[in-house]
Amino acid sequence: MSGPNSDYDPVEVTPLQAEEVEAARDAALAAIAAAADLEALKQVRLEHAGDRSPLALANREIGALPPQARKEAGQRVGQARGAINQALGKRQVVLEAEHEEQMLVVETVDVTLPTDRRRPGSRHPLTLQSELIADLFVAMGWEVAEGPVVEAEWLNFDALNLGPDHPARTMQDTFWTEPADHHVVLRTQTSPVQARTMLTREPPIYVVCPGRVFRTDEYDATHSPMFHQVEGLVVDKGITMAHLKGTLDHFAGQLFGDGITTRFRPSYFPFTEPSAEVDVLCFVCRGEGMVPASSVFPLHDGDILCRTCRGEGWIEWGGCGVVNPRVLVACGVDPDVYSGFAFGMGIDRSFMFRHGLEDLRPLFEGDVRFSAAFGTEI
Repeated sequence: MSGPNSDYDPVEVTPLQAEEVEAARDAALAAIAAAADLEALKQVRLEHAGDRSPLALANREIGALPPQARKEAGQRVGQARGAINQALGKRQVVLEAEHEEQMLVVETVDVTLPTDRRRPGSRHPLTLQSELIADLFVAMGWEVAEGPVVEAEWLNFDALNLGPDHPARTMQDTFWTEPADHHVVLRTQTSPVQARTMLTREPPIYVVCPGRVFRTDEYDATHSPMFHQVEGLVVDKGITMAHLKGTLDHFAGQLFGDGITTRFRPSYFPFTEPSAEVDVLCFVCRGEGMVPASSVFPLHDGDILCRTCRGEGWIEWGGCGVVNPRVLVACGVDPDVYSGFAFGMGIDRSFMFRHGLEDLRPLFEGDVRFSAAFGTEI
């Protein structure tokens, strides 16, 4: 029996010849060096290091060689492919650095240059709310009255039947200007505008008075030392609480939606007699106190407590009443001939009701994103 034949005539596959492998390697290295950007290098990688590249195809031909020749051919091809991959890696680093430098130059913005780009502005939502309320009353034939925010003590208190010992006059409730003997305050309500109106006009009077007011409240989610009120005043012959109720029902329906009415709860205010707290029918649950769970949690059935009115069906809105005869006398109006009614509500609070806000601080913090969301006119 004869042993293995170690004498053979090597079979040389053309792509595996040393000259062919070197030529493929040199061509790849030249293409890598010539790649001017990352996109060109990507194409070179596909052509010279991809699955269909010359050296990849040559590597597949190694199996056609006799066993004794495979090792040498494999080393030759492997070294060539290694040199190409190394060159690709180095060129990749260089081109990425060049690309970053180029992007820094191309995308550089000179922030000192003048520009005609301007952020779209929006009016403050409380301004729009005040104007909306004023428009509602102007449509009923009323007038809009205004007055100073720095007001005389007599107009802010005495003319409105708030006596010298009333708690509202203390430093804990009112901002007083210096010196104190000038008797000047930051108005605590827009009622002084009503007093000024009665002092300067003859009845009949139908005015609405929106504006800023100031009180020494803590600044939190529901209180602010500066906020906004709207007050209404009617002085005419034969005015009763029925006229007041009809006016507020119309106001509530226009502001919160059709079918929204008000209710009165007996109360006390120095400048009206009789007086009442005004509640507005909850515009979410329509007085039911409950809302469908699906309106809050889409996948739940049944009813849940209304978050807007907390299950009460009504929302506290403001105060109102028939003008106290003492206020009429102080302002030069004969209470035997004329009667009237007055009411007052917070504009900020009404805005929070309409838009479901639970914190009033965004109204005063000047965030343009908040104003852009709410401060648009329709």
